[in-house]
Amino acid sequence: MVKHIEENERTKHDYAIYLRHAQGQDEKSIDKVMAAIRQFEDSTKSKPFKKFHRQQAADFKSFLGKQKNMRTKKPLAYSTVDSILRLVKAFFHWLVSRDGFKRVLTYADVEYFNNTLKNGRIAHTVRAIPYPSMQQAAHAFQAMPFETEFEKRDKALFAFFMLTGVVYWANLQPVYHTV
Repeated sequence: MVKHIEENERTKHDYAIYLRHAQGQDEKSIDKVMAAIRQFEDSTKSKPFKKFHRQQAADFKSFLGKQKNMRTKKPLAYSTVDSILRLVKAFFHWLVSRDGFKRVLTYADVEYFNNTLKNGRIAHTVRAIPYPSMQQAAHAFQAMPFETEFEKRDKALFAFFMLTGVVYWANLQPVYHTV
C-alpha cells in the first residue's frame, strides 16, 4: 500500500494551485508535474519534503535511470528523464521560498536535480526529419484515386504542394507575420 504523508499532499496541492493560477498552466501540464513529483516520492519511499537531503536528488537520478517505459519496456528516453528532472527541480525551487522549508532546503540543494551535461545535450538534440524524395511523392501522386470530387480536390492540393514546394519550404523557413 502506498504511504501518503499529509503534509506532502498539502504542499503538492498548494503547488498545483500555484501552477494553475500564478503560472497559468492547464490540467494536463499540472498532471505531468504531479506525476513527476510522485516519482520522486517513490524514489525516497515517501519521505517528508521537510527531510530533504541533496543525496535524495542524486538517488532520484539513479532511480530514473533504472525505470522502464511502460509501453515499450525500454529504459526511459533521455528527453523524458530530462523533463522529469526539470519538473521536480521547479517544484523544489518553489519550495525553497516557502515557510518551513527555508532552514531545510537551499537553492544549492535544488541544483542537484540538474541532468548531466552530456545527457542534457542528448535530450535536446534536434533530429532530422526524413522527407520523401520527389520520386516517392510522384509515385504517391500517381497512386491517388481520382473518382469523387473530394479525391480530385486532394489530388489537386497534393500536386500544388509538389509543384510549389510549400510543405518543404514551410518546414525549413520561419514564418514572419507582417502587421
